[in-house]
Amino acid sequence: MARIPDAFIDDLLARSDIVEIIGARVPLKRQGKEYSARCPFHDERSPSFTVSPTKQFYHCFGCGAHGTAISFLINYDRLEFLDAVEELAKRIGMEVPRDTQQRNANPDSHDLFNAVDAAAKFFRKQLAASAKAQAYLDGRDVSDAIREQFSIGYAPDGFNALRDALGTDPRRMSLLERAGLFSKNERGHVYDKFRDRVMFPIHDRRGRVIAFGGRVLEKDDSPKYLNSPETPLFHKGRELYGLWQVRQAHNKIERLIVVEGYMDVVALFQHGVDTAVATLGTATTPDHAELLFRNAPDVFFCFDGDRAGRSAAWKAVESVLPRMKDGRQAFFLFLPDGEDPDSLVRTEGRDGFDARLRAATPLSQFFFDSLGVDVNLSTLEGKGRLAERAKPFLAQIPDGAFGDLMKQRLTELTGVGARASAADPQASAARAPRLNTQAPKRSLVRAAIELLLHQPSLALSLPRPHRFPTLNQAGVELLAEIIDLVESRPDITTGAVIEHFADRDESKALQKLAASSFIGDEQTLGHSFLGTMYQLELQAVEQRNSELGAKLRELGPSGIDGHERAEVTQLLTEARSLRAMISKYAAPM
Repeated sequence: MARIPDAFIDDLLARSDIVEIIGARVPLKRQGKEYSARCPFHDERSPSFTVSPTKQFYHCFGCGAHGTAISFLINYDRLEFLDAVEELAKRIGMEVPRDTQQRNANPDSHDLFNAVDAAAKFFRKQLAASAKAQAYLDGRDVSDAIREQFSIGYAPDGFNALRDALGTDPRRMSLLERAGLFSKNERGHVYDKFRDRVMFPIHDRRGRVIAFGGRVLEKDDSPKYLNSPETPLFHKGRELYGLWQVRQAHNKIERLIVVEGYMDVVALFQHGVDTAVATLGTATTPDHAELLFRNAPDVFFCFDGDRAGRSAAWKAVESVLPRMKDGRQAFFLFLPDGEDPDSLVRTEGRDGFDARLRAATPLSQFFFDSLGVDVNLSTLEGKGRLAERAKPFLAQIPDGAFGDLMKQRLTELTGVGARASAADPQASAARAPRLNTQAPKRSLVRAAIELLLHQPSLALSLPRPHRFPTLNQAGVELLAEIIDLVESRPDITTGAVIEHFADRDESKALQKLAASSFIGDEQTLGHSFLGTMYQLELQAVEQRNSELGAKLRELGPSGIDGHERAEVTQLLTEARSLRAMISKYAAPM
């Protein structure tokens, strides 16, 4: 898939007002040069979310969320990248490059989407004509409004209904087969995959139908549910049934309830519990967990209370733990024997189901209860066993308060991880690190990167050629890369620089530097940057001069050639010039 040109993205971000875009969705308060709010991506009592109009960048000091106007629309409005770009472009009257749009529109995928959509319309039409299917839905108290909301349909009995209606030519037949709507027997005969089933279309995050789930009408028929196979459009481990409908019902989703079946989602919506989604015949995957938390801070998993249900719950724990950033919560609701969400909400109504959710088991409790089910915590051996079981899982939790509290809880249960007693000062002193009473010298490289992140265009003021990339110092390669990036994309904003390094190890450090404050006006900023860079240039000159001096001492006057002797003279001249520039810009470090 072709990428939108970087120059267009930079121009788009430079012309977009990130304060206006975020302020239309989140109440912002001005604080000096920046704006603040309670973070829209995690629950918090005091504002830690800042928006900088000069950097065109947002950052949350609580959960670490950060980015540009584009990434905000992706995360808050839950748009795809291209949709977010088009939304911004439309606001300011820019047009996304036409060739980019054409290249991004994969004609093969487009035809597949059209074929699946045609099948969905066919199933909807068949539902209207089937008294049997309508009677089934009537018996499950599924209203016409809910049927419409979920685009529920019916696949007629017989082997060729869909094929005869839509498979009008070899290409259409091939598309429907690739979309998982046909099966093939040993003799090569192609027939409809879904027959005599209520059909539940599965939508992607843009609302397009990508697959189907079919449920039998008679309880003795099997399999009870039949899902589309994996296709170019559909990967069951990455999709959640009902998520599209939840998004349409809520601007901000407070919680998501994960159930097992299509009818459970539909029944919960029917009774006013309209934040339910279902996995698609598979255990909760890491992709599911990320998708859930990207849409809501609180996730409730509903499972049967039997052994299979608790096993499924533990698989959810394994997928969720590495994604438990601060502000996220997970709970487990285990259902009574013989009950499912559909039957419970029919019997107890919305209020009763909400009451069960409020009493759900927190992830932390389920985690330690599950690992300690056969452990005797009254013995040292039992405590050791629990600690050894828990440690690999706790190591997966992201840094933050939740991870610290989980380790603290393990210490409370087992004593493992407890610090030396205050009554044993010798033990404490033996483990205490030695303190360096001198403040560490601030890195010039770090300072230069920080200043660049405040105002990337500063890189354009530094004359070439650059000597500093030859320095043997940490971070020099990154600094040079950022300067090259700005020179190649002069309109790039702070947020876009951060996005450029989003998948790199340096990303987190760059976020922190970008979110820091700088006291002074643009002129002060520019003087500080040039003063810092000239100091680095001088260090590079002195480093090279030291290398030549060492060579001269080792090999004698005949050990260096005429070119190197001329270079020594040139280095001395450069050093004098650089010291004068440093004195001019007087950038104290």
